[in-house]
Amino acid sequence: MDLVNHLNDRLLFAIPKKGRLHQACVDLLTGSDIQFHRHNRLDIALVKNFPLALIFLPAADIPTFVGEGRVDLGITGQDQVAEHESVAPPTETTGVTEILNLQFGKCKLQVQVPEHGEIQTPEQLIGKNIVTSFTNLSEKYFKDLEVKSKGEANGAANQTKIKFVGGSVEAACALGVADGIVDLVESGETMRAAGLKAIATVVESSAVLISSKRPSNPKLVSIITQRIKGVITAQKYVLCTYNVERKNLVQASAITPGKRAPTINSLEEDGWVAVSAMVERNKIANVMDELTEVGATDILVTKLENSRTT
Repeated sequence: MDLVNHLNDRLLFAIPKKGRLHQACVDLLTGSDIQFHRHNRLDIALVKNFPLALIFLPAADIPTFVGEGRVDLGITGQDQVAEHESVAPPTETTGVTEILNLQFGKCKLQVQVPEHGEIQTPEQLIGKNIVTSFTNLSEKYFKDLEVKSKGEANGAANQTKIKFVGGSVEAACALGVADGIVDLVESGETMRAAGLKAIATVVESSAVLISSKRPSNPKLVSIITQRIKGVITAQKYVLCTYNVERKNLVQASAITPGKRAPTINSLEEDGWVAVSAMVERNKIANVMDELTEVGATDILVTKLENSRTT
């Protein structure tokens, strides 16, 4: 009863309890200074520095609890949101709002078939057996193919058979259960190990922060969103500072335009300025090379831990 009372007074935030997104979500919360301790074997953790409770749920269930229950925030994959909302189209009071793409957990929901088999296109799977854990998206995808290729009148006679399997989807073809599968692909290593190849993409996905359309505490939702956004931005960018002669400033600024504009300060040495700008982390090496070519000196790169930017 005490725990229930605590939950009644708190904003509820659902994150994946395991799987490919779990650790990245925990790291994101830690970087956002959302302080919590999860006891072993418990799927609820009370946050120490906010009136917030974390609920650890299967990623596939999170859109349901956020969109139809009293959970205010959640992190899950775009694929799971699309799967949920394809079977339960949202109304004015149900469904979820995608408020931030978290830019990790990127993958594709793809149609896969045996690598050395005869099937080369998804149209060849019409009327055959498909195994997946994304039955709603798969049914919609193949229904559209059926209508497009043979017309609505013949659709029923050639209806593709979609079967649900909760795990080991990639083994379905080899074990004789399916002619093709629809499953998530990250690196493709598991797909290739199972002797499969991708022939079509149903949905491209990454982790997203979602909220209820009617959150219990909109102000706290905004604060948590800004904290998480700050960590995501800090992970994407570094701060690059350097000195350059003013006559070369236009060229240097073109190389480091920053998110909005570079910060420029005069130096005591006449004709020189100091510049600082945010640069995408994966581009910084090339940026440093280009700055050197235009005469920049004392180029320094600083890792960002957190941020508040627009």
